[in-house]
Parts: sequence; C-alpha cells; structure tokens
Amino acid sequence: MSLKNKRVLIGLTGGIACYKIPYLIRSLRKAGAETRVIMTQSAQKFITPLTLETISANPVAVSMFPEGEFVATRHIDLAEWPDLIVVAPATANFLGKAAAGISDDLLTTIVCATERPVMVVPAMNPIMWKHPPTQRNFEYLKGLGYKFVGPGTGDMACEHWGEGRMVEPDEIFRAVEAHFGAGQKKKR
Repeated sequence: MSLKNKRVLIGLTGGIACYKIPYLIRSLRKAGAETRVIMTQSAQKFITPLTLETISANPVAVSMFPEGEFVATRHIDLAEWPDLIVVAPATANFLGKAAAGISDDLLTTIVCATERPVMVVPAMNPIMWKHPPTQRNFEYLKGLGYKFVGPGTGDMACEHWGEGRMVEPDEIFRAVEAHFGAGQKKKR
C-alpha cells in the first residue's frame, strides 16, 4: 500500500465536502505520497488554507498572483510537478470550466496546462448533477481521459438525497492507489 515518491496535487473547489479532504491528505501522506494543495476562492469559504498546510506539510496555493511573492510561471511549475492531479470536491462550475477550457483561476489554469492525469471527484446537489449541461461536461471530460471517482449517492448538506454526493476520502484514496497500482499483490 505504498505511494512512496508519488506526487499528488489536490485541487479543492467550493463545496461543503472540502471538510473531508484533510482525511484524504493524511491517508496519502501516511502511504508515502507527497501532497500539495491548490484552493479556489470558493473553497476557502469552507475550509482554511492553514488547515491544509498543516496536514499536507506544504504551502497552499490560493491565487494566480499573490502579492509579495515571485510567481512568474508558478502555474506551469505546479502543472508539471505532480504524478496525478485530484480535484476534490469538484463542483459543476469546475466541470463546466474544464470542459470549456476556461482558465480563470489558479486551479483551472493548472489543469489546462498539465499533461498529467487528472482525477475528478464530483460533489454537488442531485439536481445540479443531473442537469443536462453538467452531464454533457462529465461525458466530454471522460472522453478526454479525465478519470472520475463518483459521485456517490446519499444525504446532502442541502437536505436532499440522491446522486451527486462526494464519495468518502477512503474511496478516493483507493482510487489513487489503483491509479498507481499500489497495494496490489505482486505475482510470484
């Protein structure tokens, strides 16, 4: 179950499921992965960068152009750094931007600039998940090679029930392990 020397970039978008991501990061680090985190402005409404910096043991990037920092081609550096990008939670807004190639924040710019695999973990209200443009974006991104984990079905923070819920961190962790082939028994 080792992810030793694997580099995972985790991008958070604005959904209540952000509170679950520290558990994912902890599991990844415990398995030996190095993690870095990107947060959209909306994600910062649900969880703080300080929490994720503490758990990941790395600075959290929250802006394309942070004041007082040299950034130059940081988005390219971050796009080339990981072995895998995991966007969790991934909102309908993120799916729409990624499908359209819109790069108006650090996370979407990194996704546009990467040649690395991108794993997307949707999280949204069931009505939003079933919305035809969301489904079109989902199918289009799958066709481009984006890997999807979930969504799950269950209770939502909005008191709805249905498909659209972010899967639990342990399921995301298992998907990352499967991506790297970690945890599989070696044949003799």
